[in-house]
Amino acid sequence: MTTAQHPAQTAIPDVQATPDDRRVAIDKVGVKDVKHPFKLRTPEGGEVATVATISMYVSLPHHQKGTHMSRFMEVLGEHKDALRPDEVAAIAEEVRQRLGAAEAHLEIRFPYFITKRAPVTKTVGLLDCEAGFEVTATAQGVEMSMTVRAPATSLCPCSKEISAYGAHNQRCDIEAQVWTRESIWIEEMVEILESVASSPVYPVLKRADEKFVTEAAFDNPKFVEDTVRDLAVRLDKDERIIKYRITSENYESIHNHNAYAEIAREKGR
Repeated sequence: MTTAQHPAQTAIPDVQATPDDRRVAIDKVGVKDVKHPFKLRTPEGGEVATVATISMYVSLPHHQKGTHMSRFMEVLGEHKDALRPDEVAAIAEEVRQRLGAAEAHLEIRFPYFITKRAPVTKTVGLLDCEAGFEVTATAQGVEMSMTVRAPATSLCPCSKEISAYGAHNQRCDIEAQVWTRESIWIEEMVEILESVASSPVYPVLKRADEKFVTEAAFDNPKFVEDTVRDLAVRLDKDERIIKYRITSENYESIHNHNAYAEIAREKGR
């Protein structure tokens, strides 16, 4: 009489680790859009909790058939509590080592809420922005950037100039991805982005506030080109920033398309 072999004693083929003869390397392979708790410090000394969307990738050499997807989730699962920004770089390097890869990439995006007061009545509301971190880990080290996107108002200079009265305006999204020598608060980046728009936007506006915002935008018209150029000038003067990629997108009110501009710069080049 034979004894049945226990499943744990049976060798399971590792198909992902088998050779591949197509000789095509893959730049990024992994898991995308994983939801996980995320916690950040605030300038006032407190903490704010949010939910991050996380993507984790590694490079795959031409001779290996596949990566081990479960190992990405194992690394993330070891952080049962909310992740923090100061852990992100270490996680990227841990993913690289756990999967034996030359490169690992970690992309994190999350909503972030800022308390904002209306310009005249000071009525309080929460402004929703989007922020995130991107990390690339290699044997040479870890490179990390922060991205912040903020809504604002843009008013068309051409419309103002050629119209007998009024000017068309629109909401815009201004975004900056920055590589820095030291940490910058998300709130500070939002203020920088708002400063180059025709006007900030606010979560709550009473009539006196609406009048103020409308007139402020009319007095400060901006093409999408003006927005990114002014932002580039502002970031060029900030010694904390090493390089940046900035964009502005206007959701046009008189066209069925958007206007867009982008600048990428590495200082010293």
